[in-house]
Amino acid sequence: MATSITRMNPPSLPDAGAIGYSQISTTEPGRLAFISGQVAWRPNGEEVPDDLATQAEIVTDNARKALEAVGATSEDIVIARVYMIDLTPDRQEIVMQSLIKFFGGVKPSLTGLGVAELGGPGLQLELELVVRLPS
Repeated sequence: MATSITRMNPPSLPDAGAIGYSQISTTEPGRLAFISGQVAWRPNGEEVPDDLATQAEIVTDNARKALEAVGATSEDIVIARVYMIDLTPDRQEIVMQSLIKFFGGVKPSLTGLGVAELGGPGLQLELELVVRLPS
């Protein structure tokens, strides 16, 4: 029998369903949530800021909203994947400051990748999460 997958695009995040993907997918067994890469897009459509630190704040805020939408917190993150253009130690430090604040003392597995570009103009950072949902 096929495993059931639930897809979500909560109203607190940009409507990814309109362009063909889900912000969040949950599946059994083990109740995991796969949270699509969050970028510096806002539900109200404001422009993407040029500043990496500001983008990191928006990205982690979007990730927090996604966690809330599935009833999880940073403690439930199994792995976070970070994709960043122009990956340098200085830029990595800027992003890590926001991530450490977002993780709130939790130390999930983390993968960081330098990429040539992301899925939209001006985007510098993307954060993808795999989350174990609370019982």
